[in-house]
Amino acid sequence: MNRIARLVTAVAVAAVLLGATGCNKLRARDQLNKGVQSFKGANYEEAIEHFKNAVNLDSELRVAKLYLATAYAQQYVPGVDTPENIRNAQLAIDQYKQVLEKDPNNVNCLKGIAFLYMQQKKFDDARVYYKKAIDADPNDPETYYSVGVIDWSAAYKDAAEAKSKAGVKVEDELKGKGSQKLCDELKGKDGAAVDEGMKMLQTAIDKRQDYDDAMAYMNLLYRRKANDMTCEDAETRAEYVKTANEWSDKAMAARKKKAEEASKKTNTGIVLDQPK
Repeated sequence: MNRIARLVTAVAVAAVLLGATGCNKLRARDQLNKGVQSFKGANYEEAIEHFKNAVNLDSELRVAKLYLATAYAQQYVPGVDTPENIRNAQLAIDQYKQVLEKDPNNVNCLKGIAFLYMQQKKFDDARVYYKKAIDADPNDPETYYSVGVIDWSAAYKDAAEAKSKAGVKVEDELKGKGSQKLCDELKGKDGAAVDEGMKMLQTAIDKRQDYDDAMAYMNLLYRRKANDMTCEDAETRAEYVKTANEWSDKAMAARKKKAEEASKKTNTGIVLDQPK
């Protein structure tokens, strides 16, 4: 075969390959659209199959991977430790991570992974990904709030386990003879996390002035410090309890204000003149 013939053959093969690639991309888009319709209809298993087909047809179709991850996440039920349920969470995390390989600052993926780790009580992993989400978008108060919730959850879990072994209820104050060792243990283990949680929640509140959920968790974190980490320091314990109560009051006030504003909106409308 001479040079011209070889060139013609190469061009022909390239045209066929390009045509096949273009066809696959169109088919991938079709599968993506079908998956979105199934997803909107809450038919997640059907949606998963369409999204998988889309990814297989076009591995660069990032939105299909994101939808696939979200569909797997929708199938995950927190607190259910069956192999199938855990597998759904891991499949979702794997797909999110594939998107992050090309788009490392994708906030939806970072928060999606963090949320799944949090629901599985893998608090250290969840904290890492929420902090990455903060780096990617430092203006989202909900991400700061999520770190605060994780810090409280980890501290509560540790306190509950340690106090149970000592024959003490989780909400009991650690004070009196024999409590110093356990108090020092909890302070050393979770003191820094509790302080971090307070900073994160304060940032969330600074960015959203009426963030009642963040205020409620500030109350809970101060109670962890008061109950678990003040040891024999009664004065400091009293200060923490006072501050916790103040945050609880702020949370209730913010919720009341929101409810009143919502009520005003639902009650607005045309008011007919009353007959004289």
